[in-house]
Amino acid sequence: MSETADSPATGFSLELDEDVRDVRDWAHGFARDVIRPAAAEWDEREETPWPVLQEAAKIGLYSLDFFATQWLEPSGVGIPVAFEELYWGDPGIALSITGTALAAVAVAGNGSQEQLFEWVPQMFGSADDIKLGAFCSSEPDAGSDVSAIRTRAAYDEAADEWVLNGTKTWATNGGIADVHVVVASVEPELGSRGQASFVVPPGTPGLSQGQKFTKHGIRASHTAEVVLDEVRVPGRCLLGGKERLDERLARAREGRSSKGQAAMRTFEASRPSVGAMAVGCARAAYEYARDYAVQREQFGRPLADNQAVAFTLADMATRIDAARLLVWRAAWMARNDKDFAQAEGSMSKLFASETATWVTQNAIRILGGNGYTREYPVERWHRDATIFTIFEGASEIQRLIIGRAVTGLPVR
Repeated sequence: MSETADSPATGFSLELDEDVRDVRDWAHGFARDVIRPAAAEWDEREETPWPVLQEAAKIGLYSLDFFATQWLEPSGVGIPVAFEELYWGDPGIALSITGTALAAVAVAGNGSQEQLFEWVPQMFGSADDIKLGAFCSSEPDAGSDVSAIRTRAAYDEAADEWVLNGTKTWATNGGIADVHVVVASVEPELGSRGQASFVVPPGTPGLSQGQKFTKHGIRASHTAEVVLDEVRVPGRCLLGGKERLDERLARAREGRSSKGQAAMRTFEASRPSVGAMAVGCARAAYEYARDYAVQREQFGRPLADNQAVAFTLADMATRIDAARLLVWRAAWMARNDKDFAQAEGSMSKLFASETATWVTQNAIRILGGNGYTREYPVERWHRDATIFTIFEGASEIQRLIIGRAVTGLPVR
């Protein structure tokens, strides 16, 4: 049926379908009833919240089935919607629940279907036997500059094995994970185009945990160095296989274009999800500050009756909604294989992460002295929010990517 001026356009809707709404409500209930009551304790302990992970696994929230179903949800917003609710509960605990997903995305984005089916289930385990995955890209001297990665992968043709040596840092679940995905340089002279990703199976000799970091925020999530000392993995652990790697290296040597390097493909796929995490954290602080300002009386009237406070709340709500829409757009584009021609993935992460830091800071200001104490959760959310402007590409890197996309100028 043709559209007329009197009939609404079809094919576009921001209304979530019933399945996504059900997942949203399910994740919100778990965040409200299980995550939030445990948040302050595990932030103080700075340990992986295994009891919460076990509860999540029991109901299927921490499972391959859950992440795969939401990742393949037709609209693309299944993961962002679920992540927003979990991170509304507590970013540190939520990262313990979702951190494995980044390693799974690395396998999905760089590996074959056979590798996906072999390794990703081993990252989650079962409700009775929880497993973890870790994605290891950053290094002490190579954070945002992934082209400077020094971890080396050398091929032992006689044994059909790859030998990995180097040190990774800031790895979520690093050292305690059952399956590690490691980005390493195969031909250092080619820079980022000479890199590949490798799966390190459970119990592989030579892999160990280095320093465990004491952090400013997301303290319920384990972050550590991963040391690789003559780590040998079978040839089948090279994601994508050697034939595809050899073809890519040959193109790079000849100066021909390539589809990009392993770490950045993983980050590109995950940026809208990180944006959703930031939106959840921001929303938590906004809602708390809003309710506080309505209930708290100063000079005989609610704090929210003060125009300055009301305007701040208005800006909070507006920025959060704008960030969510950017995240949903980028997630929809990724799900439908749309090219991020204007760096829409980076836009979503940049705006959402900066929104989270701004909203949580202003939530503290609305609560005044109370907001600065650990008796109220907004100071914890502010500490947690900072990470979103740093990990998986700092805000400055996102601006660089966006700037290059919109100007069309070459990378220098």
